[in-house]
Amino acid sequence: MPHNSPFQAAPHEQQAIETPERILVVEDDKAIRTLVTATLESHGMSFLAAATGREAIAAASASNPDVILLDLGLPDMDGVDIIRAVRQWTMTPIIVLSARSEDDDKVAALDAGADDYLTKPFSVDELLARLRAALRRIRYERGNMNRDQSIFENGPLRIDFAAGCVSVDGQEVRLAPMEYKLLCLLAHNAGKVLTHRTILQAVWGSTLPQNLPSLRVFMATLRKKLEAVSPQCSCIHTHVGVGYRMGRLETPPEV
Repeated sequence: MPHNSPFQAAPHEQQAIETPERILVVEDDKAIRTLVTATLESHGMSFLAAATGREAIAAASASNPDVILLDLGLPDMDGVDIIRAVRQWTMTPIIVLSARSEDDDKVAALDAGADDYLTKPFSVDELLARLRAALRRIRYERGNMNRDQSIFENGPLRIDFAAGCVSVDGQEVRLAPMEYKLLCLLAHNAGKVLTHRTILQAVWGSTLPQNLPSLRVFMATLRKKLEAVSPQCSCIHTHVGVGYRMGRLETPPEV
C-alpha cells in the first residue's frame, strides 16, 4: 500500500486465507484508534484505519470490509451521515463507538442503519464480544446462502417460516400472531439491535408512540413463552430506551 495512503493495513493481511475478515476502524482520536487496531491485531484480525468521514466512505467502498467500527464525532462529517451513505450500497455490519451516551443518539444511529452501539469508555472485552457477534452473523449468513432459507435455528429455538411454526427443544410453542411477527423480525435480524421505531414500523405499520406499551407487553409475553419451555432460550435482549436484539445462543457453523 502506498506510503501516502490514508488507510493503514495490518500486518495480518497476509494471513487472509486463515483470517478472512477485515475490520474498518473509523476513529479520529489517535490514542483510541491505536488501542482498537492493536486489539484487533493481537487477536489475529486484519484492519484498515480511517480518521475522517471521507476516508471512511472511500475505504468502505474500495475495500468492502466485513465489519465497520465507527466513531460518530469525526472532524468532517457526522457519523450518522456516514452510516446513511454506506447503507446505500452495503449491509456490512456497523458497530458505533461513541462518547454520545443519550438514547436519542443511539436511536438515530441505529435507525440510520447501524447494527450495534458501544458507549465510550468501553472495555476491550466488550468490544471483542460485540465484534465476535457481528462476525458470527456474517459467517452464518454466508453459510446459509445455499441452504433452505425457510428454517431458522438458534440454540433450542427453531422457526419454520414456511409452516409458521415455532418450537423450543422440539416442543411446539403457540404464539399470538403479533408475537410471531415480532419473533420473525428479530430472527431475520439476529445479532442486530432494532430500535422501537424500526419494530413498530415493521410490525404495526406506523411509529405512533401509543403503540410502544403494546410492543413491550408482546415482547414480555413472547419471552415468557419461550423461556417457559427452556430457560436456555433467553435470546431476546432489551436495550433500555432503545429497542431489542436477538442474540445468538450458539456459534453458527463456520464457512
